[in-house]
Amino acid sequence: MTLELLITSLVVILLPGTGVIYTLALGISGGFRAAVLAAFGCTLGIVPHILASVVGLAAVLHASALAFEVLRYVGVAYLLFIAWSLLKDSNALDVGPEQAPAGNALRIVRKGILTNIFNPKLSLFFLAFLPQFIPASASGAATGQMLFLGGVFMALTFLVFVGYGALAAGLRRQVLSRPAVIVWMQRSFAAALGLMGLRLALADR
Repeated sequence: MTLELLITSLVVILLPGTGVIYTLALGISGGFRAAVLAAFGCTLGIVPHILASVVGLAAVLHASALAFEVLRYVGVAYLLFIAWSLLKDSNALDVGPEQAPAGNALRIVRKGILTNIFNPKLSLFFLAFLPQFIPASASGAATGQMLFLGGVFMALTFLVFVGYGALAAGLRRQVLSRPAVIVWMQRSFAAALGLMGLRLALADR
């Protein structure tokens, strides 16, 4: 593991994406505990992409236009569904108690996982990114090296997302005192997710 790997990973993770938006939304609406659960779910959503890179499924996605397009549009549909749900449900970001019940916690984690699973760009990212940091001399242990580097990326993702969540949770008091802000944030999050879905739909491979 090199400093270059850590810096590159941090730059990629810090860039706002669907996982960041989801964690921020949960931090504001549910507090720090909800944000940690969201960060945990988003981090778990990286696992399938790492495994896909290890076993070569990412290469298949890259080579097969049909497979890539199917996965991409599933991701687009999911993002647009979340955006529509935010606009439709007036209580989607309703600020409540920080101690969410177990059932709600599982739902938060599940949504976080799905948010990152349906993103084909992650598979292609790991396919192009991880091998660059594996020494040629480690050809016999390349799988272990890729799993290790993927684990490092996941750990950094969790820490950064928790940081985002803590920042969002710190704004809860201001949100509580301004109910109109909740409506504004709900529409902003919905718009951001919708735009990301459209961007993914229109993006070139």
